[in-house]
This record gives sequence, structure tokens and C-alpha cells, in this order.
Amino acid sequence: MSQKQIAIVILMLTTTLLLSGCWDVTEPQRMYYAQGVGVDYKDNEYTAYLQIINFANVAKTESANPEAAPTEIGQAKGKTIEEAIYKLYRSMDQEVFWGHMTFLLFSESAMKDENAIAVIDTFLRFRETRYHIWVYCTQDPIEDVLLVSPLLEKSPTAAKLSNPKNTAKQESFVEPVNLRQLVIGLNEPNHEMKIPYVTVNENWETMDGPKTETFFAGVGILSKDSFKGYIKGKSARGIEWMNDETKQGEITVELENNEKSDYLTVDIKKLDVKVKPIVKGNDVKFEVNLKFDTILNGFKGKLTPNQVRKKVEKAVKEEILTTFEEGLKMDADVFRLSEYLYRSNVKAWKRLEKDGKIPLSKDSISKIDIHINKVSPGRKTFAETITE
Repeated sequence: MSQKQIAIVILMLTTTLLLSGCWDVTEPQRMYYAQGVGVDYKDNEYTAYLQIINFANVAKTESANPEAAPTEIGQAKGKTIEEAIYKLYRSMDQEVFWGHMTFLLFSESAMKDENAIAVIDTFLRFRETRYHIWVYCTQDPIEDVLLVSPLLEKSPTAAKLSNPKNTAKQESFVEPVNLRQLVIGLNEPNHEMKIPYVTVNENWETMDGPKTETFFAGVGILSKDSFKGYIKGKSARGIEWMNDETKQGEITVELENNEKSDYLTVDIKKLDVKVKPIVKGNDVKFEVNLKFDTILNGFKGKLTPNQVRKKVEKAVKEEILTTFEEGLKMDADVFRLSEYLYRSNVKAWKRLEKDGKIPLSKDSISKIDIHINKVSPGRKTFAETITE
């Protein structure tokens, strides 16, 4: 073989190696990227809402691109969620990539009568989706929630539903829940899970008018076979104080000051929650022990650390009991007390459980002991910053 022929063979082999493995790869710009999915259920049919994102507005998350539509929503119906999604495929002109899907949003009807279980199972089994998909519920129209864009027109990937922990760092009102946590919670006592409840409000304004934004307003209680209902607003605040994952919260208390009332807001941080089941025969009570730090914000009048402790301890206790009783109204173990007994005394749990959880009453929490480790006045002292 001549040198010329050898050179041709080497060139052909090199070209072949460079091309191998690329024939079946879809170019990124020729794909649609699923960001979130909403699910509704009506007249024995699922409605799937698919939110796809425009990556022209994602490359630089810190800058806006008003000329590019950040998201678009498609919808289709089917007897199963899979059928609805396949109908959506028929109306699309590019392949859909599911690996970037970050959240799943249920309507109230989609969570009733085990409708949500089939949907959860679908996304867990699909090879492209991840277990770390955030789960939410709402009573608002699904499309209204999905069409909300982030403040300052940031990338849709920076939206609250895609990154709920950004909000939780400053106000841990509701703990985010992903698919993995949801499945574990439904499979273990008490076989119920709290799903963040999302609504849309207009707390913000722009030069063009009101700006809508998603808002965490409480929780929905989902069990393996039914949807129990919602705990909203002030009634849900006790959940924050019964959770070790709470990064920071606030509580406002009323201070008696001569003939008028003043109010004080304090930050609560570094929660340490302990729940101890006390079993006596066929009866079980639960003792709750809370420890946390507090930081004072602005206040007026004379104030001592002991006054702060008493007021905050009383307010936190009241909020915990209020939330617990709201759960009892819908036969929900909102603080997962059954799991505490299951972990510490499985024999007693097996003896006392009914349908996977312990029967509870208003007296089931026999004691709430609150200890405030530190009352910090912030930068200054307990003296007023501005005096009369």
C-alpha cells in the first residue's frame, strides 16, 4: 500500500471516529424543555397543563429579556395523565425534554379519590424525570398559577415554584415537599402529608399596573386514599414551630403599655423540636419540647428579656394548639405524632393504631414546654432607640 493510500485510510478512520456517537443526538435548540406540570381532574378526565420555558430568557438569569416569551402553557385531556400528555405531543413541533422539570401542581379535584396517586406514580417511573420535583396544590385555576412570572422579569427557572427554598430562608412558613419526601410520607405512619398550598395575589406593582405573584398560603393534607382538606393562613402557623427545618420565622405579640397596646415582632431561629410519646395502657399522650433563639426588631417602650420570653412562649404555644385542632377537624395528624410513636415504640403503635395512625383528641398533646435559649436585642440594647 502506497503512502497516499495509507493517508486516505487514516483520514477516513479519523473522520469516522469524530462522527461516531453523534448521529442520534438532538440539538438543544431543537427541543422544548418542561419546567412544570399542572394537573386537574373533572368529569372523569385528567387535564394536563405543560409549562415549557424559553431558554433565550434563561442563559442570563440576572438580566431580563422582555422580547422573549418566558413560558408558554399547553393543555390536553385524557382518561389518564399519560393519554393527556401524548395528546399534547401531537400539538408540538419539537421533542420535549423532561429532565429539567422542577414542580408538579395539583388542583383540589386532582387530589381527591386517589387521583393524585396515579399521577405521582407516573412521574416517578418515567426515566427522564427526577425524584427532586417539588409538589404543590391550589384552588386557583392551574393556568393562572403557571403563567405567573418572577419579579423583575427574571428567568422562569428562578420562580418561587421552581426554587421554594429561596423563600424559606427568610420565612419558613411552609416546608417545601418533593416527590421523594411525599412518597416516603404516604408510605409511613401516619400515611398523610402536608403539601404547600399556593395561591396567586397582587401584592406588587409595576409601572404598567398590578403584578401577580405566587404566594404560600398554607397546606393541603393528602393521604393515601383521600384528600383531607386545607389549613390556611393563621391557622397553619403552628406547623412552622413544629419543624426542625424551619430556618427563620416571625411572631408578633401584644405588649401591655399603660392604657394602650403596643406590638412587638421577633424573629425565631435555630428551632430544636423534641416530641416524646407517653404510653399508659391503651392511651398515649405526647409531650412537646421546643428550644429556639429570638431576635428583637423595632419596639417602643420599656422592655425586659423576661417579658419577651413570656409573651413569645405563650403565642407559640397557642399557634401550635390552633393548628393541631384544625387538623383534628379533618381527621388529620398534622404534626405526624403517630410517626413519633412508631419510631420510639413500635409495639405500642401496632397495638393502638387504626388505619395506620394513632387516634388523636384535643388532649393528645399533654404538654408543650418552650425554652428560649437567647433573646437578642439586635445591634443595640433593650433601651429604646428613640426616646420621648
